[in-house]
Amino acid sequence: MADVSGRSHTLFHVSDVHFGAEDPAALAWFSACVEAERPDAVIMTGDLTMRATKEEFQRGGDWLRSLGVPVTLEVGNHDIPYYWDPFRRFFSPYQRYAAVESMIEKPLELPGITIVPLKTTARAQWRWNWSKGRVSPGSLSRALAMIEDVPKDHLVFVAAHHPLIEGGTTGTAKTRHGDSALTALADAGAHAVLSGHVHDPFDIPVERSGREIRMIGAGTLSKRTRGSPPAFNELRVTGQQLRTIPRTMGDDTG
Repeated sequence: MADVSGRSHTLFHVSDVHFGAEDPAALAWFSACVEAERPDAVIMTGDLTMRATKEEFQRGGDWLRSLGVPVTLEVGNHDIPYYWDPFRRFFSPYQRYAAVESMIEKPLELPGITIVPLKTTARAQWRWNWSKGRVSPGSLSRALAMIEDVPKDHLVFVAAHHPLIEGGTTGTAKTRHGDSALTALADAGAHAVLSGHVHDPFDIPVERSGREIRMIGAGTLSKRTRGSPPAFNELRVTGQQLRTIPRTMGDDTG
């Protein structure tokens, strides 16, 4: 087993870019940060688009590829066709993903770190607001199976769109089965769950089964800001230690 105790890595965690309602200045700022600092990978936790159009996916995919670093992309609720297009939503929700297909739910492995995808979107739910999160048994089983294969000395970060439990932000996820999923992921050895959806950053340690697992949310690079300006998270990993640094446009010290 390789010694990863002294290795350092930097990851950029970004979310909710919403091409179609994107903030060009925020996108340019993020791209400049990537160009200058060359993170080991970018983790994009969903809502790349606003209305899941082919053109939005194309623009979003072009932007992600232009970063020139490994990228994994989760699907957000805005990345599925809306309710007024029920045929496409139910029968071909992923038809427009061609421009980003190779990035979607892509596990990433770095020395000492593994990023595991967890799908939290649903085509339909037994409640009015389908934008909220849901962890299906199948999605959780796939994530747990991937974690089972991860080297035991790795930090495991789970990438999802919706926070599994609420993080005290104005926006909510109300993720069904999220609480039990968080416990299962902690039991399996996950160290953090990275998410978006609520458009404000947070980093909350949660104790489950005698272990600490962190809930880490990224802000938005769109015009749809809530409690904070456009932002992303810098994740600095040294050995087994993780430091989260919120990077806010206009007040970014790096």
